[in-house]
Amino acid sequence: MKFDPPLIKGTLKKRYKRFLADIELESGEVVTAHCPNSGRMTGCAMPEGTVYIAPAVDKKRKLKYTWELTFIEPDNWVGVNTMRTNRIVEEALINREIPGLADYIELQREKKYGGNSRIDFLLTMVDGRKHFVEVKNVSLVENGKAKFPDAVTTRGQKHILELMNMVELGHRASLFFLVNRQDAKSFEAAGHIDPRYAELLKDAKKAGVDVFVYQTVADNLNITLGNSLPFNI
Repeated sequence: MKFDPPLIKGTLKKRYKRFLADIELESGEVVTAHCPNSGRMTGCAMPEGTVYIAPAVDKKRKLKYTWELTFIEPDNWVGVNTMRTNRIVEEALINREIPGLADYIELQREKKYGGNSRIDFLLTMVDGRKHFVEVKNVSLVENGKAKFPDAVTTRGQKHILELMNMVELGHRASLFFLVNRQDAKSFEAAGHIDPRYAELLKDAKKAGVDVFVYQTVADNLNITLGNSLPFNI
């Protein structure tokens, strides 16, 4: 997907109150941008780091910029805006770019299912089966290993249980981890952060929930789906 309007380069001064970030533009002006990422953003929000922000299309919006990317090193762009995660995956689904998720005849977004939850994508496959696809944004990388979650997530645990239930009911279900940076070589659950999530993910894989791990390709003009990554669950 293309960034439109183009992104603006700046330097992160500080992130605070989870959703706010003060950023110094190349002109010297300091602006406050919306940070659309409620996670810890470990290693992605270092003061004096290079970031890219998008000007708001809605001129009436209180905050005139949105933090989109962090530039860590050459060819390593971290997607900060988790609101774009599903759009990146959806674009790849529509273009039939993901083996195992291409043979569908209908794609629906944000459909209610399970215990009062919403699935990111509900695919109706060629054989008529329903395929429930839950997407997770991954921004934590340690020693070349992408890890999820970066904080304890009872919501994420609930999602795994509901996907397992869909498989028990005869449907297909998948967890799609989008590693929103380019320095990861593999993926694993962050058991040291959320042991319960790691155990549930292992149980889900054994129960028949499929796991997909892909990373993004990005620069200050575009962000798209890149290659798949090996994983250890």
